[in-house]
This record gives sequence, C-alpha cells and structure tokens, in this order.
Amino acid sequence: MIVKATRFAKGEIQNFPWGKIVWKVSGKLGNSESMTFGRVTIHAGQSNSKHSHPNCDEVLHLISGRLEHSVGDKIFLMKRGDTLSIPRGIIHNAKAIGKKDPVMVVAYSSAYRETTQE
Repeated sequence: MIVKATRFAKGEIQNFPWGKIVWKVSGKLGNSESMTFGRVTIHAGQSNSKHSHPNCDEVLHLISGRLEHSVGDKIFLMKRGDTLSIPRGIIHNAKAIGKKDPVMVVAYSSAYRETTQE
C-alpha cells in the first residue's frame, strides 16, 4: 500500500445544499483499502437527509459548532469534542443548531462506503 499525505485544502469535495464533505481517505482516492475518512461542514440551520450505511459503521467527531443528531429513534445533542458511533444500517442524520456552521470529521469502516437514502 502507498502512504499518502493529504493537505488541509485538498481532497475530493462534494457540495450539497446543506453543506459539503471533503473526502481525505478512501478506496476511490487510492489511499486506503479498509476505511473512508472525511471532513463535513453543515450550514447553520440546515440538515442532511436521513440515510444509512449498509456496509459500514460510522464514527463522527464534532470539531466545532453544535449538532442535533438523530440515530434511529434517539436524538443526541452534540457540542464540540463529542463523538458518536453509529452502527451499520441504522438510519441517522445531523442538523446544525446555533448560528455557526458545525464542522466534524467522519470515519467509516469500509474504503467503499455505501449510502442508502431513507
């Protein structure tokens, strides 16, 4: 396997109406055969759609801001420094609360993360 460093401003960028994801590590990027890792920004007051990952677990760590994260039938209020572990197949989504755009890092237990929208 080739070891690669990805600079802060580099990576595969996906823009959405609710925010953006900058992928840093994945099978598609060619720098992992076992995980996916990225940085997510959600615009203040916005939320991503409810979804699940049928082939991998997800761990997210909130770097800044605040989130309301639904996981199954539970709601977690998250602040900077909080970490959430989401098992594969569980429906979830994040909503930015407050006036600042929350930023988090996300990691998945597959280099080829699958997403199913609810």
